[in-house]
Amino acid sequence: MVKVLFVCMGNICRSPTAEGVFAKLVHDAGLVDVIEIDSAGTHAYHVGEPPDARAQQSALQRGIDISLLRARRARAEDFDYFDYVLAMDEDNYQHLLKICPEEHQGKLQLFLDYAPHLEYHEVPDPYYGGPRGFDTVLDMVEHAANGLLAHIRSHHI
Repeated sequence: MVKVLFVCMGNICRSPTAEGVFAKLVHDAGLVDVIEIDSAGTHAYHVGEPPDARAQQSALQRGIDISLLRARRARAEDFDYFDYVLAMDEDNYQHLLKICPEEHQGKLQLFLDYAPHLEYHEVPDPYYGGPRGFDTVLDMVEHAANGLLAHIRSHHI
């Protein structure tokens, strides 16, 4: 079993979107029994809450239902459990690095490392913008999710 954790700040926009997109890819590839997926936030602002309504709406327009996901905070124990801990941006990467045991630092990466053809290295936070920002995030996440799945297939399956 390969275990993947997506992480943003509050776990209500970017990381649940990534979880939903990647879960659909994994399902469509018939790999649900091989890849486990979760998401978390570096801050506890929204623990227990569903994803932002705008994130849910944008994902649903692409056939991805993230409404049942609930925010949780990332913790040091996640590095023991997950094989990949993927931060949406440099700020969250740095927060995760502070709680990451030294022996697991190789598990921590920026999610967009799996979309090297994009000109960006961070998934922007769409929280304070309009609906278009959520669509932009989805586009970026879809590219990186495809790259991640290809990587996992070539290295683990």
